[in-house]
Amino acid sequence: MTEAVQLLFLRLALAACGLFALTLWPLSHWWPAGFVWHETGARSYYFEMICAVYFVLGIFLLIAARNPLQHRSLIWFAIWSSAAHGVVMAVQSFDHPPHNLAHLFGDVPLLLGGAALLAWLMPRKAGR
Repeated sequence: MTEAVQLLFLRLALAACGLFALTLWPLSHWWPAGFVWHETGARSYYFEMICAVYFVLGIFLLIAARNPLQHRSLIWFAIWSSAAHGVVMAVQSFDHPPHNLAHLFGDVPLLLGGAALLAWLMPRKAGR
């Protein structure tokens, strides 16, 4: 893959990940079993805080999509924090079956897949 094509795909992946982060709240209403870790119908201050943090990250990922090479540290933060978050959630999915197992098909693969995709598309050389 040429550098120009890789950068184009990185920009598209950043936009997709940013849009996903912006839509966490609506996704949680569409499929609660795959995106909500608290009891359905109950208010969760933690979940509201997570949605706010991911909403802000989504905005910054969309900004980074314009020129990814100027936002390398933000992108690597999104990669590593998403990978860590996804691994923790994968382990926790087995804690309260069957409710939490749905996360293995919801937010867990989206976080791990997004992190893997961004890591694969990120140029390794600082000058690129």
